[in-house]
Amino acid sequence: MSMTEDQHTRQDPKEQYPQPEYPEQDQRDKHPGLEGEMQPEPDYGYDTYRGLGRLEGKVAVITGADSGIGRAVALAFAREGADVMISYLPEEEPDARQTAQVVEEAGKRAIKMPGDISEEAHCQAVIQKAIDEFGKIDVLVNNAAHQMTVDGIADVSTELLDRTFKTNIYAMFWLVKAALPHMPEGGSIINVASIQAYQPSPTLLPYSSTKGAIITFTKGLAQEVIQYGLRANSVAPGPVWTPIIPASMPGDTVSQFGGTNPVGRPAQPAELAPAFVFLASQESSFVNGETLGVTGGQPLP
Repeated sequence: MSMTEDQHTRQDPKEQYPQPEYPEQDQRDKHPGLEGEMQPEPDYGYDTYRGLGRLEGKVAVITGADSGIGRAVALAFAREGADVMISYLPEEEPDARQTAQVVEEAGKRAIKMPGDISEEAHCQAVIQKAIDEFGKIDVLVNNAAHQMTVDGIADVSTELLDRTFKTNIYAMFWLVKAALPHMPEGGSIINVASIQAYQPSPTLLPYSSTKGAIITFTKGLAQEVIQYGLRANSVAPGPVWTPIIPASMPGDTVSQFGGTNPVGRPAQPAELAPAFVFLASQESSFVNGETLGVTGGQPLP
């Protein structure tokens, strides 16, 4: 999203980015959605993020890195000095090319890895490709997720349940298992949870259930991996303006998305990236097993 200088320098969070009502838009026939077709286009920090070398010499693997939060994190990591592997679904190729471009513009290497992380073999291939290209993995960001609204539990098909849990939960187990032997001391695992783990919506029951499981997974994982000099934490976003929103919700819901948040709007992906940089860097060396909420004021228990 193109932002004016005035918008970038505003200090009131409520006024910093566009507030709903947004134009009605529905990309459910194009799931998981494309960033370039959103109105307004998300801001992932291209014009604003300034790196300080916090991740110099590091290698990061980011799932769902083609757009939204994943692209904002890839951009921030690259500007902080990290090379990046971009994991994404093949149908998201146009967005993935843009992410690779912003990483390379920061002077860092970008390796694209299309495929479906709901398949164990592909998760193993993602990690192997990163090792073949970079020789190590310092930061693993488990960001990719499947989300689709339902009318209620009676509307939850076995197919949807399988797809959601395999993408959101199984893949984390598979990716972490494969990555651990290749992560040097000081490495960081960052899992993406959600406000939905704490304030679940009935219309997002499969998705919300996986996000609750991610919180528990991270807390347990952190206690194990610290013996290897690694840390595991999670980020719990509130509503964020990303392609998964118009790709999983009716148009009238999309137009009001995030409007009931205390800030009065959804977050832009650029507002999430600094939390990931903090957890990936040694600045958070004593933070382990925690969940960092970036919710705009929606309380976490």
